[in-house]
Amino acid sequence: MTLKRNSRSRCEWVGQNPLMAEYHDEEWGRPVHDDQTHFEFLTLEGAQAGLSWETILKKRENYRRAFAGFDPKKVSRFDKKRELALLKNPGIVRNRLKISSTVTNAKAFLAIQKEFGSFDRYVWGFVNGRPIVKRRASIKHIPAHTAESDALSKDLKKRGFRFVGTTIIYAYMQAVGLVSDHTRSCRF
Repeated sequence: MTLKRNSRSRCEWVGQNPLMAEYHDEEWGRPVHDDQTHFEFLTLEGAQAGLSWETILKKRENYRRAFAGFDPKKVSRFDKKRELALLKNPGIVRNRLKISSTVTNAKAFLAIQKEFGSFDRYVWGFVNGRPIVKRRASIKHIPAHTAESDALSKDLKKRGFRFVGTTIIYAYMQAVGLVSDHTRSCRF
């Protein structure tokens, strides 16, 4: 894979990594309105805790296969035997708590869909239906969390989600375009 748009400036966290560049250029900060994609990023951001995003991007296709294409209905039916099998899967992060939290989160995700009609409707309510756009001076000025991520994290925890601390949730909000934190030097 070659770096796309080499002549364009990107956020400095991308570096020279083609995988990170593609993610930045095609996904990061773009508004998502698809529930399955929301579930995917909640899962991936939780898996990323303590690791690099590059590590998770490299494993993303393996996660799609392991977690039924991020279909929350299917994942919610995973039993302990399936969870144990996932612990042996070298293509994903083999952490028992992260794997079991994905199943727990799928059940909570479905409950939110039932209550609000869609997860998308629920989550966009935390930003009044519009992305929060900040053109940060540099990566140093991007916060680890905000009042909005604090509120969403707290509500998700109340609803039974795990691995949804405010820092994880802020990264999720950036990933799905609830927040756009491209730096001023970035041309995207």
